Amino acid sequence: MVGTIQEGIRLFNMKRWELAIQEFVEALSRVNPEDEILSLDLAYYLGLCYTKLEQFDEALIYLEQVVTGAQDVMRVHQCRITLAYIYVITKRTKMAESELARLAENGFESVQVYTILAYTAWADRQYQKAVDLYKKALQIDNNNATAINGLGYILVDTAMDPQNGLLFCKKAVDMNPKNPSYLDSLGWAYFKNGNHREAVNWLRRALDLAPQHKEIRNHIKIVAGEAG
Repeated sequence: MVGTIQEGIRLFNMKRWELAIQEFVEALSRVNPEDEILSLDLAYYLGLCYTKLEQFDEALIYLEQVVTGAQDVMRVHQCRITLAYIYVITKRTKMAESELARLAENGFESVQVYTILAYTAWADRQYQKAVDLYKKALQIDNNNATAINGLGYILVDTAMDPQNGLLFCKKAVDMNPKNPSYLDSLGWAYFKNGNHREAVNWLRRALDLAPQHKEIRNHIKIVAGEAG
């Protein structure tokens, strides 16, 4: 059984999520019910694997086991952040806020916490709150591309400060030029600043990398309609 767990971790580190799940599930089936520590270790890896595969219902089952039973504080914090991310993606923003509030109560501040809180605020249309939270994230790490991109997008999308928003979006793309979300934000920023040609250019690059991304496709449709 130990070899199975080790093989699962090896596959996990290689980002071969589906094969890793097979190993962990097999290992879990052999665990003594009284061995809670080993069961929670396996639940931790299974939760992360399912999150990577965007199989969120399965991920929640295992991650919730970890946050309610594990003794490793940092691992619990990591799982709470992951839970919050899943709740945001699945539009359960109040549950996301609850997980992040628990982290804050325990004095755990991080860029991830603030960026997820910011995204949650943006989803709830609390735009100024979202801006403030992204700025808090950048106080911790002023080179965090996720926070830079998120801040830039809100500034242009809400017309709070389109010119500075464009600069933030450019910086995020410079840091990670293959990230379709950053490319999309930059294209949208150019559009909001009146530069349709550059907007189409960057949005098409984003779509090439993520052809099924609904928001990118919607942005291209809007920009093309304006250009036409």
